[in-house]
Order: sequence, then structure tokens, then C-alpha cells
Amino acid sequence: MEWYEALILGLLQGLTEFLPVSSSGHLEIGQELFGVSGDGNLLFDITVHVATVLSTIVVLWKPLWEIIRSCCSTWAWNEGKVYAAKIVVSMIPVFIVGVFFKDVVEEFFGNGILLVGICLWVTAALLAFAHFARPREREDISYLHALVIGLAQAVAVLPGLSRSGSTIATGLLLGNKKETVAQFSFLMVLVPVLGEALLEGLKVAKEPALVADGLGWTALAVGFVAAFAAGCLACRFMLEIVRRQKLIWFALYCVLVGTFAIVWSFC
Repeated sequence: MEWYEALILGLLQGLTEFLPVSSSGHLEIGQELFGVSGDGNLLFDITVHVATVLSTIVVLWKPLWEIIRSCCSTWAWNEGKVYAAKIVVSMIPVFIVGVFFKDVVEEFFGNGILLVGICLWVTAALLAFAHFARPREREDISYLHALVIGLAQAVAVLPGLSRSGSTIATGLLLGNKKETVAQFSFLMVLVPVLGEALLEGLKVAKEPALVADGLGWTALAVGFVAAFAAGCLACRFMLEIVRRQKLIWFALYCVLVGTFAIVWSFC
């Protein structure tokens, strides 16, 4: 992978991470168009996802700090501890998938974009269904809802099935407010992605050839910086777009991109 390809893919990741359109699916499509798709790019995917997670921490530092401060300030069971506990509950499904089915999930990456197109269609269906539903708009996410949203996140490890789209749509269908679900969706992914990055980093530390043979340190560095910069610039605006705009527009976009991916896979 050349540095300019890593730059474009990093920017693509940073811009699409905060929209319900599947950043991993866009990465797969971008790599296919550049002719750099393959199993070796999983490390690059994880690297740029970590960059956007760090940009999320930068932009959402206030609510994140409030949660940490509430958890550490007193032994009492306060609002911050409750919110943190719900995030932990939401991570249980993806933890199970990561521990027991990691190898199975990795097989879905780097195998063309037909699956990406199909999953984008599924994302579009979820978003459209959530758009036409009539939610009750609960102010607080319950523990049960947190677990169900976590199940949606675990399923959305497939490329093209938007994590934010799946979790936000699921939260809305359960009757939660869009603003509440949007913030919860972006905060619940922090630990799983950083944990995956730590495991991958340990693997690279033991086998540096994984980078040298497949990507190169320059591509990883450029992709990381590009994704982080784009994420910092886009996160605040994208959150507002997700909160205010109708999900049906994102559904239509996913249909278009998914159709392109399916047609391209047969060309």
C-alpha cells in the first residue's frame, strides 16, 4: 500500500466513522478500488479505527470525563456509575464474539466487496425501519436495552454492516431518543476497539514482519494521522448530523453504495 492510498483510506475512515454508513465497508470498497485488498490489511483497518476512537475521546472528553469522575469521586451508586455499568453490559456480546469467534470474523475481511454490498443493503433496511418506526423516546437507556444494543454491535463486526447504524437503529426501535442513543453508541465502542488494538499491537511486537511484509510502517503512520485528523474535524459535525437528519437519507446512501459494490464485484 502506497502512502497516498493510506492517506485517502485514512481520510475515508475518519469521515465515515461517525455516520451510520459503515466505515469498515467503505474501507473494503476503497481497498478494492485501489487494488490493495487482502487479509494483510486487517492491521491497517484496526489502526485507522483506533485513530478515530482517539478522536472520539478528544471530542467527547466532557461526557467521558464526567463518567470517570462520577465513578471515582464516591463509593455511592450515582448516575455516572449507572451509565458506566450500562456501557459495560453493552460490551458483553462483542467481548464474547472477540474471544470465541475472532478467527471466524477475520475470514470475512479481504474477500471482495460482494458481502460489503449485501451488508450495506441490510444497514439501509435497518435505518429505514427505524425511520418509519414510532419510538416512545425514553430518556434513559435501560440495562436490557444496553444489552440488546450490544448484540447489534456484535453482529455489526461484518464489513458493510454499520456499527453506529445498527446500534442507533436498534436503540430507536427500542424506544430511546436519538440524541441519547447516538452518544451511547459512540462511547460503547471505545474499549472494544482499543482492546483489539492492544492485542494486535502485541502480535506485531512479536512478529514485526507482519507490517514489513504487508503494509509498511509509513502506510500505517499516514493512515493513522489522516484518520485521527479527519475524525477530530468531523466528529462534532457528524454527531449533529446524525442527531438532526432523518435516517432515511443514510439508508438511501447505503442502498446506492451497496448496489455499486455488488455490481463491481461481478465486473
